[in-house]
Amino acid sequence: MKNAANALLNRVEFPVLLAGLAIAAGLWGFEELMEMARATTPHAFDTEILLAFRQAGRPDSPIGPLWLQGAMRDITSLGSGSVLVLIVTAVIVYLLLIRRPATALFIFVAVAGGQVLSSLLKAGIDRPRPELVSHLVNETTLSFPSGHAMLSAVTYLTLGALAARFLPGRTTKIYVLSLAVLTTLLVGISRIYLGVHWPSDVLAGWCAGFVWAMLCWLAARVWQRWRGQRPDGDSQTED
Repeated sequence: MKNAANALLNRVEFPVLLAGLAIAAGLWGFEELMEMARATTPHAFDTEILLAFRQAGRPDSPIGPLWLQGAMRDITSLGSGSVLVLIVTAVIVYLLLIRRPATALFIFVAVAGGQVLSSLLKAGIDRPRPELVSHLVNETTLSFPSGHAMLSAVTYLTLGALAARFLPGRTTKIYVLSLAVLTTLLVGISRIYLGVHWPSDVLAGWCAGFVWAMLCWLAARVWQRWRGQRPDGDSQTED
């Protein structure tokens, strides 16, 4: 039995094993947050953090100077459907122009699949928007999970990981991936600041988006191994 386990571990690549552990952790976190969202009363975790973004005793007044509200509205637009569609469309058209249809298809499936999953999760949980504080932007959809947080994670992490593969040097790769993570975090924080999401909504969106992005990455890796090629159609021996 021990020899069989060692043989299995030797066959599984470390990045794949790490991705599997990350997916398991993300699913566990989402499950815990979903139980919080289904509770009849808001959890203290949600209310305390949401009120921390408001002036003491004034739930209609966000903290910080007036320009910060405008900045948060601008940042939150980076996770809106129209902006993400524009970015993804531009990337897909570029990939088609340089004749990398497999990579273009991968990005489309990852982002479109994330949108469908987000809508299904929202309908399944059916959590209303928070009424504890005023909303600084108008929203009409359900609250859990945060679609902005989830789709930002799917889009920016997928594009960041893809770009990092073709960039020279470890420093530039780390920079691009860090920028993708930072953008995702800022979009999620903006949703809490604007009062349109509970913190657990945003955390769940990050968990779901990360899990979906990792699953798409694993699927692409299996596909490239099966074809003996990279997702962009190049052979493994080429850069």
